[in-house]
Amino acid sequence: MTDEPAPITDHLAELRRRIFWILLTLLVFAIAAFAWAEQIFLFLMEPAIQALAERGSRLQAIAPTETFFTYLKCALLAGFMGALPVIFWQIWAFVSPGLYESERRAVIPFVVISTGLFVGGAAFGYTQVFPLVFDFLSGFSSDIVEQAWTMREAFSVTTRLFLAFGIAFELPVFVFFLALTGIVSARQLWRGTPYAVLGIFVAAAVLTPPDVVSQVLLALPMLILYLVGVGVAFIFDPSRKDSKSDSDQAE
Repeated sequence: MTDEPAPITDHLAELRRRIFWILLTLLVFAIAAFAWAEQIFLFLMEPAIQALAERGSRLQAIAPTETFFTYLKCALLAGFMGALPVIFWQIWAFVSPGLYESERRAVIPFVVISTGLFVGGAAFGYTQVFPLVFDFLSGFSSDIVEQAWTMREAFSVTTRLFLAFGIAFELPVFVFFLALTGIVSARQLWRGTPYAVLGIFVAAAVLTPPDVVSQVLLALPMLILYLVGVGVAFIFDPSRKDSKSDSDQAE
């Protein structure tokens, strides 16, 4: 680590520069993706469309600009997904000055693993959870209530779940980073597992729509990933390595 901390103005300037490159990359990918916005929308909304089709209904657009702005949001979401490697690269570049030289060289594994976890989480949600959630939500039709979802609201729920599962699957990286920087040790993370379980279920309730199905299906993988992160953090725990090296020197 560097011995002398940089002034706060330097940190803010660095942060501004990193955010600029992230936004620029996202914008470039979003502009490119807008040409396929309709195809992206149909792909993302397939679970919702199928759930409605089974009950003889389909998505609706009730405002003149609803289709255009929904497609625009699709392009932005696609741009965000395309920019993920750059986003994680810029995040690492911002925090790396506070790490040891050997830790700074882990940028490629960090970018690859972080991107893979986010994409894997979004894919897990899309293939395993979205069909169950939309089938559950579409099952409240009755003689007096007909399910008629607008494309804007249905896309909003899909985007929320998509990002929630992607972000949730970053939990091992977050836990590992806490241990790597010495904020908490792997043993402290393990002892705090009961509190982590509570926090995970609260986070799942906040990130997902108000239904038990999506909340549980998000919380359970998060709990498993937390334990994986604790295990990885224990292997690379700096405090454990330091204590081991001290004992070796004492011998």
